[in-house]
Amino acid sequence: MLTAILLTVLGTLARLAPHPPNAVAMGALALYAGARLPRRWAFLVPMAAMAASDVWIDWGSGRSVLAIDRITGYATFALIVASGRWLRSTTSPMARMGMSVAASTAFFLTSNFVVWASPQVGHPTFPATMDGLLQCYAFALPFFRKTLVADLIGTAVLFGLDGLAYRVTSRWKPASAALAVE
Repeated sequence: MLTAILLTVLGTLARLAPHPPNAVAMGALALYAGARLPRRWAFLVPMAAMAASDVWIDWGSGRSVLAIDRITGYATFALIVASGRWLRSTTSPMARMGMSVAASTAFFLTSNFVVWASPQVGHPTFPATMDGLLQCYAFALPFFRKTLVADLIGTAVLFGLDGLAYRVTSRWKPASAALAVE
């Protein structure tokens, strides 16, 4: 439970700290939570981090809590948590990086589809055609790069720290077991 709380606080603070648009590793957080936390905590971590930071970000703005773009973002992160379950049984860095790229891509595709399908104040309006959808995705490519880099770095850091913690704690176990025998 402590890990879930720390990850939630980390995700919340990452969204609240000054950063370039979309340069927050929420996909990495969701992927790691899905791979390493029990199911009941795994889904809660990114949702709680998003909700806590959304309250702060939207305070006094009048933005609807149930906006379609927000619901889509939460649903996408839930999908990323679920896909992270596949990483439970592998230590392959390539599998983790591949899933990180897939997570960033899923967020890019779903969030920008919603921008295209339901124009909102502050977002450009794209024609309701296939060309309009492609324009929307092309317009969002700079944001995708930032999401991709943030998620790849976040995935490397979270799983790297996890591996380091495992190595450190596994070295301590034999020593404590030897003391118990004496």
